[in-house]
Amino acid sequence: MPQTETPGTEAAPRIRLRWWTELPLILLVYACYSAGRLLARGDVGTAVDHGLAILRIEKVLHINAEHPLNRLFRSEAWIGVPADFWYASLHYLVTPVILVWLFRSRSLHYRAARTWLMASTFMGLIGFTLLPTCPPRLLSAEHGFVDTMAQYSSWGWWGGEASAPRGLGGMTNQYAAMPSLHVGWSLWCGIMLWRHGRTRAARTAAVLYPLLTTIVVMGTANHYFLDAVAGAAVMAAGLLLTPLVTRTSDRLRTAFAARVPALSASLSGGAPSPAAAAVTVDSRGTPASIVSGGCQTSTGERIPWQRESRFGPGTDPGASPSDAGDGAPAAAR
Repeated sequence: MPQTETPGTEAAPRIRLRWWTELPLILLVYACYSAGRLLARGDVGTAVDHGLAILRIEKVLHINAEHPLNRLFRSEAWIGVPADFWYASLHYLVTPVILVWLFRSRSLHYRAARTWLMASTFMGLIGFTLLPTCPPRLLSAEHGFVDTMAQYSSWGWWGGEASAPRGLGGMTNQYAAMPSLHVGWSLWCGIMLWRHGRTRAARTAAVLYPLLTTIVVMGTANHYFLDAVAGAAVMAAGLLLTPLVTRTSDRLRTAFAARVPALSASLSGGAPSPAAAAVTVDSRGTPASIVSGGCQTSTGERIPWQRESRFGPGTDPGASPSDAGDGAPAAAR
C-alpha cells in the first residue's frame, strides 16, 4: 500500500550550504562592518566626553582595571609586544578559522553560529554609530594612559595611529570603541570551542582566548573594561535574535524560490517548464495528477506494469487474443 503524506503537512526544509555562497556572504558582511566603522566617526569632542564618562563610572565602581594593566604592558616589553601582536592579528585570524572549522566539521551547527556572529556584528555597528567613544590611549596624558601600539610600533607592522598597517591609520575609525568586538568575537569563538570541541585543549582554549583578549584590549589602552562588558552584551543580544533572523531569512528564501518559476515562465513567453508540466497543482496546492509514460493517474495510485516487445507497447508475442486485454495500456481499458 503506497504511503501518502497527511494533507496540510510538509517536511521542514533543509538548506544545503555551499562554500562558494558562504564565502561571498562572509566577505560582504565584513566589508559592511569595515565600512560602517569608517563612516560612523562622530564628533571628536563627543567621543572624548563619552570616554571620560565611562572612566568616571569605572572609578566610582572601582572596576577601572585599565590603569594597572596599561602600566604593566608599557613597562614590560616581553608582555607588551606579544599583547600588541595579539590585538593586531588574532581578531582577524581566529574567527575565520573557527568559521571554517564549523563549516567543515560541524555543519549542522554552522548556520546558527554564523547567523549569531553576523547579527551581533551589525548590532556592534549600531553602537559605534550611536556612541562614538574615545579609547583610553587617545585621552590626554593627564589621565595616565600610554598607547602601547605606538610605543612598540617598531616591533610590528602597525603604525602609531592604530592597529592598522603603517600609513593606513587614517582609514580606521579610532573612536569605534564601544562595544569591543575584539572581546565579543573572542567570546563567540570561546563558546564555539567549548560547545563543539571534543578535546581538553579545545576546552582550555575556549576559556583562555576570550579571557586573555579582554586583558589585552585593556592593557594596550584600546578599550575600557565597560567596552568589554558591552561586547559581551552585544553577543548575548545577537544570540537571542538569531532564531528570528533565521526564520526571516527562511521566509525570504522561500518567497524568492516561489517567484523564480513564475519569472522564468514570463521570460520564456509563458511556456511552463518541464518540471511544471509533469505535476499539475490544483487550487488547494495539492498535486492533482502525474503524467508518466502516457498514463495519467491520481496522486498515490500505482501505474500498472506494461509489457514492451518488438511487436509494440502492450503486446506479448505468443499471447492469445483473449490475453490482449492484460497487456493493453491502462488508458485503453
